[in-house]
Amino acid sequence: MEIFLSKQCESLTGSLGRGFGYYIRSFYCKRKNVTHYYAQRSKHTVPADGHWRMILTCAELAQNKLHIADIKIGWLELQTALYEAKSYIASEQVRRNHVEKCKDTYDARDIINLKITFGL
Repeated sequence: MEIFLSKQCESLTGSLGRGFGYYIRSFYCKRKNVTHYYAQRSKHTVPADGHWRMILTCAELAQNKLHIADIKIGWLELQTALYEAKSYIASEQVRRNHVEKCKDTYDARDIINLKITFGL
């Protein structure tokens, strides 16, 4: 999952909270002279729903536009996170959207819509 920072935020790395098992890391691209931010799995224990909760937290932060402006996540990463969190119906819908060529990438608004639609 790629994280896009708002204009008010110069950098954001580290943990967003306890219990996710994921943290935000930066990657500097010399060729484009720009820093990218990604969510990365911790080496420590990760709860089954930790990946999904990290995605959802970033999407909710993006609604406020204070630190995070938006996120971008591929269908396979999202589908896997939902499946690991035992949200099988939502996971299947994400897979179906890909197969039917409806949607391959998701942003913060899409994540919030998934949460509301499937009661996650």
